[in-house]
Amino acid sequence: MPNDTAAELKAHSGALDMRAYGRAIRKSWWLVLLLAVLGLGAGVLITAKATPQYQSSITWFASTPTNGDGTPLQADQYAQRRVNSYVGLLTSEKLSDLVVEKNPALTRDQVQSSITASADLNTVLLSATVTASSPATSLAIATGVADTFGTMVQQLENRGTDNPTVVLNVVSGPTLNPVPVSPKKTLNYALGLVVGLAAGLALAILRTILDTTVRSPQALRELTGAPVLATIASDRGARRSPLIVDRSAQSGRAEAFRQLRTNLQFVDLQEPVRTLVVTSSLPDEGKSSTAANLAVAFAESGRRTLLVEADLRRPKVADYLELERAVGLTDVLLGGVDINDALQPWGNLPLTLLASGTIPPNPSELLGSPVMAELMASLSTSFEMVVIDTPPLVPVTDAAIAATLADGAILIVRYGRTSRADIAAAVRSLDAVGARNLGSVLTMVPPGGGASYGAARYNTYGAESPTRSKRLRLNRKGKRVEESNAERHAPLPSSFDRSSPPSADRPRGRRAAPSDDGEI
Repeated sequence: MPNDTAAELKAHSGALDMRAYGRAIRKSWWLVLLLAVLGLGAGVLITAKATPQYQSSITWFASTPTNGDGTPLQADQYAQRRVNSYVGLLTSEKLSDLVVEKNPALTRDQVQSSITASADLNTVLLSATVTASSPATSLAIATGVADTFGTMVQQLENRGTDNPTVVLNVVSGPTLNPVPVSPKKTLNYALGLVVGLAAGLALAILRTILDTTVRSPQALRELTGAPVLATIASDRGARRSPLIVDRSAQSGRAEAFRQLRTNLQFVDLQEPVRTLVVTSSLPDEGKSSTAANLAVAFAESGRRTLLVEADLRRPKVADYLELERAVGLTDVLLGGVDINDALQPWGNLPLTLLASGTIPPNPSELLGSPVMAELMASLSTSFEMVVIDTPPLVPVTDAAIAATLADGAILIVRYGRTSRADIAAAVRSLDAVGARNLGSVLTMVPPGGGASYGAARYNTYGAESPTRSKRLRLNRKGKRVEESNAERHAPLPSSFDRSSPPSADRPRGRRAAPSDDGEI
């Protein structure tokens, strides 16, 4: 299925939509430029390798003597008709043999192929052009033609009589043009450039038509039928600093996450979102780091936030937060660990992590168990916001199962990589279980690729507190958090009631592993 620009091109077939073509060309401007340069280079190369050609020219005047039986007009018309026949004689083998007799170094084929003849319309002028790779050869052949062609015509026309019917007189040449007539440098360069440019434009439009990925928020909104909550710009620094803290807290990327947080708070005022599933269609679209940064953004606003690492197949959230995942969600669901011992506070923010724990052989069954539903209900009463990172929707069913336990789900879509078919399949998976699709997030958007307010138009918007940034840096390096757990969240109800705070000696400080794509 073509992308949004391609859809515009097809929708306006028969009518030229210059804006759609312009977007397609602008998107692949580098391809157009590359092929234009290659075309120009090909023109230069062909011109440099071509053998120069030189021309010599001759012009005859054909006349018919008049007698008492005809008028001058009749004689002139007769001469015009005869001149047209002489055009063929100039490239005949007979004339070539006569020229070779005068220049033994030449061959018949060489002479015959070098001569081009023409007759001016409604005149008695006959012209011959001799083209050769050597100026001396061109002039030698032209001289031989000038010397022998008139005599040959006399023999053919007059048949040895003393009263010629047609007389040919050389009126110009043989003249050598000292400047090569081929190759034509300017013409070759221009043709190469035009051909390369045309090929580039055609490939740019074809590339857009064949592109099945999503590259604009408008196309994503039409495909999912849900709002695009944010667009996250691509950032090279995300590989080194995946979280929006320290210096990254002042970046345009961080502002985009705050915009996502705000949009989620107002997506439905009648049914506010308190438990949120973050998922994607396929791996490596930025869902795990999006979940981590969204949780940080909620915690920055002062809301008690829990981040649940429910991707029990390829967990990454604990790595981003530099916390341990040896004990976590799986161990709590299996009854081996109390929830109090599994929750890990992070930084000076009201943010807590429930890591994945031991990787189980049956993630889908665990996430769909009654124990998981009871745990989510308990956690949602203790925290003001619960963000759940889950596996992709297309390969496995884990995210769809988890979405039924939450207030809604958001779909992470990677710019220029996620296909429209995969996005549609992911939306169908959510619809099949009756999950609430809150909207989507377009990630890794290049500059000028449709990024929104916080992601593209501003590098920074305001400054974060230096004191806060300093505290976070120290904390992420392993310093103990001074605030108590009672300040973080309320007591848990039912069997998941927290009787004691998590151990302060729990190891944390594992170095964050960058994601495969280096983006959140």
